[in-house]
Amino acid sequence: MPGMVVFGRRWGIASDDLVLPGAFELFIRVLWWIGILTLYATRKGKFDCHGGALLHSYLIVLLVLLAFIILTLCAIVYVSAQGTIMNPGPRRSVPALVYLRALLYIPELVWACLGAVWVSDDSGGCEPAEVGIVLGTVVASWIILLSMFVGVLIVFDPLGSLRGPVPIGQYSGLRDLESSESSQLFYSARSLAVRVWESRLRLLCCCLPQDDNHRAAFSSIAQLVSGFFSDTDLVPSDIAAGLALLHQEQDKVEQCKDPDDVIPHSPSSPIREDLEIELEKAAHCMQFAVAAYGWPLYVYSNPFTGLCKLSGDCCRNPRAEYDLVGGDNLGCNFNSILHVTGLQYRDFIHISFHNQIYEIPFFVALDHKREAVLVAVRGTLSLKDALTDLSAECENLPVEGVSGACYAHKGISQAANYIYKKLVNDGILSQAFSIAPEYRLVITGHSLGAGTASLLAVLLRSTYPTLQCYAFSPPGGLMSKALAEYSKQFVVSVVLGKDLVPRLSIPNMEDLKRRILKMVSNCSKPKYKILLHGCWYEVFGGTPDDFPTEMENRREEELSQPLLGGGSLLVQGSTSYQSLSSDDSPTHSTHLPLYLPGRIMYITEDGPTRRHCFSQVRYRAEWSSEMAFRSVLISPRMIADHMPDVVLRALHSLTSDRPFSLCPSSLSNSHLNVI
Repeated sequence: MPGMVVFGRRWGIASDDLVLPGAFELFIRVLWWIGILTLYATRKGKFDCHGGALLHSYLIVLLVLLAFIILTLCAIVYVSAQGTIMNPGPRRSVPALVYLRALLYIPELVWACLGAVWVSDDSGGCEPAEVGIVLGTVVASWIILLSMFVGVLIVFDPLGSLRGPVPIGQYSGLRDLESSESSQLFYSARSLAVRVWESRLRLLCCCLPQDDNHRAAFSSIAQLVSGFFSDTDLVPSDIAAGLALLHQEQDKVEQCKDPDDVIPHSPSSPIREDLEIELEKAAHCMQFAVAAYGWPLYVYSNPFTGLCKLSGDCCRNPRAEYDLVGGDNLGCNFNSILHVTGLQYRDFIHISFHNQIYEIPFFVALDHKREAVLVAVRGTLSLKDALTDLSAECENLPVEGVSGACYAHKGISQAANYIYKKLVNDGILSQAFSIAPEYRLVITGHSLGAGTASLLAVLLRSTYPTLQCYAFSPPGGLMSKALAEYSKQFVVSVVLGKDLVPRLSIPNMEDLKRRILKMVSNCSKPKYKILLHGCWYEVFGGTPDDFPTEMENRREEELSQPLLGGGSLLVQGSTSYQSLSSDDSPTHSTHLPLYLPGRIMYITEDGPTRRHCFSQVRYRAEWSSEMAFRSVLISPRMIADHMPDVVLRALHSLTSDRPFSLCPSSLSNSHLNVI
């Protein structure tokens, strides 16, 4: 529902968000009140110390003050629990209760100061228990006041004054505005939102140099982020509730599927034997993609032995060995690469851990086992890499011989061009092929590295027509349809389970927003029940919610009407308003569509989706099409399935044909040291 309006502005919190924090504070206050009452009842008439009379008065007033606070909290929790997300009418009195609760902070602050003065000046000769209770009261008061201040900072919406409260009677007039006036109002709101997000990014990245690349990235990312949910009036808890409901709905749909269903083959899929061959190659290349992360991932994958193995190598200074390798920022990263790949130092042509926005680490090595010059690109491991990821607008990437529109993800395209120039202009590939002229070129990477490797392969294809690229968990919004079709000749993408990143594109996010809107608008349960059940379901599993609804056939026209006691959920004329309908038709995105690269090898777990830790897991692999990744799947595994060590473990499981444990730290350690 729309953000709550108090103190003349909207906040990033709704009137039904006070149930859980209010209940927690209520629990603390009741325990506090009982403790003070017990002390007063047991010590009544015995306050005979120097400050006893003052202590007696202090406790009486404190009991009364706490009683008022407890009653106010009870009212807030009760009223906030009424209604639903789309029916805030029963919660009309919440702002008044918030004002009352805010007023009670003033005497509490005064009494906390008086308690501190009493402890420091007048507590001499009093019982230690009495002094301890008062001291605990003072400390608890200051903690609660500080927590309230932090909470206000968290829910503060810099754009709150822009969406100030509009009387219900004025909504009809607002909807009757001329389209040009409405568009101008919406444009002004978006411009302010972009400036706010740019300021947030500069603050978050204050340690980074503010050069032209960073300023351009901040502007691009701010425009992207401010666009999502800016045309709706959802607060973060509404989005969380929608995600919880959507996850349960997706699980219900998955449970209803025929277990004999298989992943559809794409028209250009090779035969099964070729799939097994590609699996072997992918498992081998994934070792290098993992190695490109350097020592952080090596230590993470080897928590008990990693530091010990690297420490001896890092402490010594094999300058003669490093002189044979071009690059910079080597140190422990080079040693971890040697441990993971099993190669010798003389097998490496170039290693670079130079990292800036649009400039990511990579290494070039001679893979004698597969007779390949192998280029491995690192995935996201720094704030600069994250900025590269988030620079998601499209950029032209003309490729000779490709018919159709050629464009790609801007940040990743810039990173691919950076590595391309290093490989070609600096003669790195020429040096490698002068040593092994009969070898073929293989490019690999994971996550951001996978996207960069794919675009790099597209750029190098004309020069090295036999090259191959293995992209592990690549970003979904990467390249245009024409480039994706072209890359099927030499790129294999590997996607595991419900990995979020291969499904992460702007059209998919717009579709996710539309589904969240439909979920929160149709569900007739209070938000606190949705969130509690959602948390239980995510942690312990169980049966998905039945989704009781009161508005099964609700249409977008109804969603634009003023809510009971609040504003409309959607901004009329916005893209979300136009795309939200009673059916499940796809969202008409204003952004150019981007696709996964190459042929897609999809790896899934056999058996039930939820397993206990250390239970045995078997995987299956099939060729799939990009249509299987056109929507985001909500799951606890959506991040875990993206981790490089998990992808490596799944590939080793498929190639060794034996199950793995879900918590296999020791097993993953052994596989990171096998070539």
